[in-house]
Amino acid sequence: MKEKLEEIVEPLVEWYQTNKRILPWRENKNPYCIWISEIMLQQTRIEAVKRYYARFMKELPTVQDLANVSEERLLKLWEGLGYYNRARNLQKAAETIEEKYQGKMPNTYAELVKLSGIGEYTAGAIASIAYHERVPAVDGNVLRVLSRVTASNKDVLLPETKKEIAERLKKLMKSQKEDFNSGDFNEALMELGELICLPNGEPNCQECPLQKNCIAYQKGLTQELPVREKKLKRKEENKTVFLLVSEEGKIAVRKRSGKGVLSGMYELPNSKGKVEKLKELEEILKQWNLKDTNIEKIGEYQHIFTHITWKMKAYKIIIEKENEEFIWVTKEQLEKDYALPTAFKKIM
Repeated sequence: MKEKLEEIVEPLVEWYQTNKRILPWRENKNPYCIWISEIMLQQTRIEAVKRYYARFMKELPTVQDLANVSEERLLKLWEGLGYYNRARNLQKAAETIEEKYQGKMPNTYAELVKLSGIGEYTAGAIASIAYHERVPAVDGNVLRVLSRVTASNKDVLLPETKKEIAERLKKLMKSQKEDFNSGDFNEALMELGELICLPNGEPNCQECPLQKNCIAYQKGLTQELPVREKKLKRKEENKTVFLLVSEEGKIAVRKRSGKGVLSGMYELPNSKGKVEKLKELEEILKQWNLKDTNIEKIGEYQHIFTHITWKMKAYKIIIEKENEEFIWVTKEQLEKDYALPTAFKKIM
């Protein structure tokens, strides 16, 4: 059995036009809205992104607003989405758009892909949806759908597999009739992967518009495909985290330095390793010129990043007097003005 990829276009687009979800960034074909949503969606589910997107767009509705916002405010607006360098790259790209393109988003894939933080997938999504350029947008959903439709046993985590699928889609799109909507086609592939051709468990093949075209379905291979090699085990790092609260009820935070993924954000004071003994805790407080009046163990937590897992032991400590080592803020100030990574929010 050999697939004929051109046969998926019509049933797929028809299914999408009937079943597509109503999403805020789909209300118009504004390239800025598409760009922001696609960056947010790279690691977060659609339902979770909606509220972050609404908050972000309310305050930064244009490229100009994004280019001119302070980094501190930008990180606060991005809070909860993780991967904070993506927010910084958004701003770098916005600054470039202001300087080089007079504040207007570039309208070709070739120009979009040059911008900071915009890779092949995001450039393809913007160019095809906003400007109808016949370029693919290959994400994990598209890789999964095409791997099953073609019954490919190639590892979808390999760059060469993604490149091959992108080339096949590009060729397919360029061969279509004049009224072909490249944006609808790309979104249809992604929507099918999100709603029907699911990554974990049994895909909803009985509802799939490509059931007759799918070789994996015909051969009973949907559970075996796509092929993904096992990911490397994440490194683990132990930390002791301190929720320091002054007698006035203010919480100690400090700004992270360096160039890591959380640089420029705020954190609860912490130290490497798991501190168990009271004497060791008091020694750390002494180094920070603090004196406790009460120490309470909160519990143990973990937070998973892409390449590392933080194993955290947390203590709440009432402090006799605030010092200049930290910034002392109310809970309301912390929620409104300070970007605190999710790892520390768990402890809060």
